[in-house]
Amino acid sequence: MIPSAFEYERATSVDDALAKLAATGGAGKLLAGGHSLVPLMKLRLNEPTTLIDIARIAELVGIREQDGLIEIGAGTVHHDVATSDVLRNRCPVVSDTAATIGDPQVRNRGTIGGSLAHADPAADYPAMLLAVDAQIQIQGPGGVRAVPAADFFQDLFTVDLAPDEIITAVRFAPVRAAAYAKLYQRASRFAIVGVAASLDVADGVIRGARVGLTGALSHAVRLTAVEAALVGQPATGSATAAAAKGAGAALSDVNADLHASEAYRRAMVSVFTKRALDGALARV
Repeated sequence: MIPSAFEYERATSVDDALAKLAATGGAGKLLAGGHSLVPLMKLRLNEPTTLIDIARIAELVGIREQDGLIEIGAGTVHHDVATSDVLRNRCPVVSDTAATIGDPQVRNRGTIGGSLAHADPAADYPAMLLAVDAQIQIQGPGGVRAVPAADFFQDLFTVDLAPDEIITAVRFAPVRAAAYAKLYQRASRFAIVGVAASLDVADGVIRGARVGLTGALSHAVRLTAVEAALVGQPATGSATAAAAKGAGAALSDVNADLHASEAYRRAMVSVFTKRALDGALARV
């Protein structure tokens, strides 16, 4: 289908984008890579009167490490996240996750901020950001605020982001002992089930864990029961197996579609939780 008519404007800064967005009276949309918005427009499920292009705002692009934190600008494309030396050396789960997204065309145009704002239930970044305990940086008319990833993802395509706000960056402390494991849909490479896990290990004992799940529910969540089961356990494969067992059975409202039944997804949650935990263990 053909999208409905719209105006096109290019923003030169975050403040300019916010001003242009406010001028639309709620009828405008931000455009970065466009891989989520444009298909919706073609189906006329979204009909903005104005598209505001933020893809060339320099302050939204780049990967930086400062004061013990890594910051990824919201306009940074997946390819740059996947190939970043900073991320590969300091927090490889982030670059690993980006490398699993879509195909080269998607990775070279799609942005991390656009993916987070759209919050597809099968997107990869949400699980990973839960595992590294990231903060989503947001700017709007009321100023700048930071939202923990655990609070940002709320429901199906629903996040803590007002229509007049922009995601500007993602920040997190680098975590070496973390990994992402995904059962992907072959055509789109979206996650049927995706699990990201990070571990805090000292003297051979797991002191803390964070496990994020995507693809199985309406939105990404932490597997808190798995996390609790790991604390105090030896950093071994048998401990991860025991914690991952039954992880899928404990979930409610599991997705079922043409790619996987509810029962299959439940089974795969446990399988890929184990794989992610073992991947994190290998990096301890």
